Amino acid sequence: MDLSKILSVSGKSGLFKVVSQLKNAVLVESLTDKKRFPAFAHDKISSMEEIAVFTLGEDKPLKEILKAIYEKQEGKATFNAKPGDKELKEFFLEVVPDYDQDRVYISDIRKIISWYNILLENGILDFTETTEPEVTKEETPSEEITE
Repeated sequence: MDLSKILSVSGKSGLFKVVSQLKNAVLVESLTDKKRFPAFAHDKISSMEEIAVFTLGEDKPLKEILKAIYEKQEGKATFNAKPGDKELKEFFLEVVPDYDQDRVYISDIRKIISWYNILLENGILDFTETTEPEVTKEETPSEEITE
């Protein structure tokens, strides 16, 4: 699953897919309504690949969090109705038991769950492990140098 081309744009709800690189912006397409617009350098743009969640140990990449939610939900969407804060915290604690409750706010949890549902609806969540075949160096016969 490559999340490097999926973006979050500050001030805009939802997630966006990179369509093209423009001279001074990035052309993005909303994953929810398929509308396109340019995202400029002054817009705060974050790639899903770069986002991590604060934990009591090392920060966990968003990809790992999404995978944990996917496994807990058995590949189904989360929360049909808008859940309360207590429900969200309990759910997230089950998914990421060591998340830092002082630095991860309820709005962050709500956003991650929303992103999960958007990515799931668009068929972007693919957690199948792709193993690349090992490349073995073919031995070339050494040439003997004779004088």
